[in-house]
Amino acid sequence: MATAASTTSSNSSLSHPAAVERWVSEVAALTRPAAIHWCDGSAAELAHLRDLLIQGGDLKPLNPASFPGCDLYRSSPNDVARVEHVTFVCTTNPEDAGPNNHWMAPAEAHAKMDALFAGAMQGRTLYVVPYCMGPLDSPYARLGVEITDSAYVVLNMATMTRMGAPALARIGRGESFVKGLHSTGDLSPERRFIMHFPEELSIKSFGSGYGGNALLGKKCHALRIASWQAKGEGWLAEHMLIVGLTNPKGETHYVAAAFPSACGKTNLAMLIPPKALNGWKVTTIGDDIAWLHPGPDGRLWAINPEAGYFGVVPGTNPKSNRNAWDMIRRNTLFTNVAVTASNEPWWEGMSEGSPALDWQGRPYDPANGAAAHPNARFTVAATQNADYDPKADDPRGVPLSAILFGGRRASLAPLVYEAESWAHGVLIGASVASETTAAATGKVGVVRRDPMAMKPFAGYHFGDYWQHWLDVGAKLTNPPRLFHVNWFRQSADGRYLWPGFGDNLRVLEWMLRRVTGAAPAHATPIGYMPAAADLNLDGVEVSDAALGELLAVDRAAWRQECRDIEAFLGEYGTRVPTRLHEELARVSARL
Repeated sequence: MATAASTTSSNSSLSHPAAVERWVSEVAALTRPAAIHWCDGSAAELAHLRDLLIQGGDLKPLNPASFPGCDLYRSSPNDVARVEHVTFVCTTNPEDAGPNNHWMAPAEAHAKMDALFAGAMQGRTLYVVPYCMGPLDSPYARLGVEITDSAYVVLNMATMTRMGAPALARIGRGESFVKGLHSTGDLSPERRFIMHFPEELSIKSFGSGYGGNALLGKKCHALRIASWQAKGEGWLAEHMLIVGLTNPKGETHYVAAAFPSACGKTNLAMLIPPKALNGWKVTTIGDDIAWLHPGPDGRLWAINPEAGYFGVVPGTNPKSNRNAWDMIRRNTLFTNVAVTASNEPWWEGMSEGSPALDWQGRPYDPANGAAAHPNARFTVAATQNADYDPKADDPRGVPLSAILFGGRRASLAPLVYEAESWAHGVLIGASVASETTAAATGKVGVVRRDPMAMKPFAGYHFGDYWQHWLDVGAKLTNPPRLFHVNWFRQSADGRYLWPGFGDNLRVLEWMLRRVTGAAPAHATPIGYMPAAADLNLDGVEVSDAALGELLAVDRAAWRQECRDIEAFLGEYGTRVPTRLHEELARVSARL
């Protein structure tokens, strides 16, 4: 990256809390930056940083007529995605990190990272980025400060969090904060590590300038560190969307959903109702992360800790996600997309245009692979979503009526089934799986377990995590109903049996009628399910034969699934709650 940002002058207009000031001084002594800038989050500051990046050649303004306020950033070709293999959870007891995390002793991790950070910011500006995860006046929000030498990171954090002076003011009133130290270093993959110290509420990331490796408020803070905090404080930090569903009577319910990647999370968060369900309204609280707190009324309340979307852009078009398509056409920061001859962003799955330059800035040649990187991203403020729910800024959050788990299963899992109890729902969440595709692994149908879609993100042992879910449920007198969905069931010849996208609202409608006691269901060995007649299928093209497959429970296949789940739970040893084994035995016996 160019060093133009090193000319930024120090900002002394903010009142600096003593704890932050001491830490910044310690980091500056180690990293030796040319300047220190305390970010206030003002529009003038962000415009200045954008100009610096443009002058340095790191940011490319896009066509102002068709994409006003939009810019393109190209990351290093070796720095384009999360790096789970060099991501560590550093706890005193290695058992606390669990088999689901890479572990390193805290002292060893600090020594390794401090050696990398020594002198790493020479000739650069050290940016102090105070931020709030969640509405600024919410008791459920948490604070953080990221120190970084990347102005690109600052611009992203300004969109993804409530960044600036108000967050620093909350810290100044004595609230705790997560310390995140980041440097792009020399972008060498051999010198790239992300260390989490949950017992210290701190993060150190070196050698990457990309996404969740560098935007430390996102997965690092909001999931890995926050999940540890939540365990100690009695709440849940989850990899979930939150969506509001208002029926034609004007009754609104909020639903959270946890899906592994490539299972339609963002599309569900921004769902547009089909014409046959006119009168329904869908609003977005969040598309990626949810913090869930037991409320004084016995319900589970949710906030979205983020203020923006950092979404995968390939495949986005007016048909797949109209709301996302519309909102990213202005004031959006694109990363690693292609560019057309008219200087407009382009990616695979677009419905218009053609690429002139690929994501690395080379003349487009199909022999080089995809024009846009498959993990190309957009960063945009959530308020640009036409269906942004104003309650996303409510400090109390929203009460959840239902929680969905789901994966991509070509067979086995039916379209929808409901857990019989909270504990049964925790088992369903713990055993979530998706089948891989040939494009991803070279093999089709390999089942990968991704409990609650948190396998890369839970900051502690999954056995303890599942027990915490059970403990939180025990506090709720009116818990949300728990369901499993599978939009991806296929016929024998590989055709999807369910149309998906907006038609998923038909399934959600049945769930909400279950919540209010207005919909029937029949008991099966795996949970409660609708009959075809219980779903609103007006105007949808699904044959009776397809519905039969979508709502079928293959007992022999499910008996094998239970054996596979038992083996999976066994990987986590004696910390797995006995209650989960009991629930699995109960389901197995009924099969």
